[in-house]
Amino acid sequence: MIYNRTLTNYDQEIEINNIVGKPFSFFQSLKLRGIGSSRFIIESVSTNFTDIVNEVADINYCNIELRPNGVIINVTQQLNLFSWVIPYYQLVVFDSETFSIHAAGGFIKMVKNKNYSNNKAFIKKMYKLKTSYSAKNNLAV
Repeated sequence: MIYNRTLTNYDQEIEINNIVGKPFSFFQSLKLRGIGSSRFIIESVSTNFTDIVNEVADINYCNIELRPNGVIINVTQQLNLFSWVIPYYQLVVFDSETFSIHAAGGFIKMVKNKNYSNNKAFIKKMYKLKTSYSAKNNLAV
């Protein structure tokens, strides 16, 4: 699900919290040593995301926010903020020539450069949370 979160919409925030859980508390985020990635450079997206990326010569960026039951991928387009909400049971990550996240028929491929290298610890944390969520809910990893 993609949400336009440029302006605060409380009904939308409740719906997001129902899908991926409420944000981690301050102390939980300290214990996890951060719940947000630094920015990734977007290389390509699936057809259902072409509306939310800049098609001019601008570089498109995204970042990932961890939640107890999933992740939120935030993409900025000029002054707008779009969020792709993915529960852990739908999250599929591929790490090949590009780093890509897939869910529900859509994907975002990110460039593996210095930003990716800075985010390796964050990616391991995301895998760990997904694995613990799957184990807790008796899902296959």
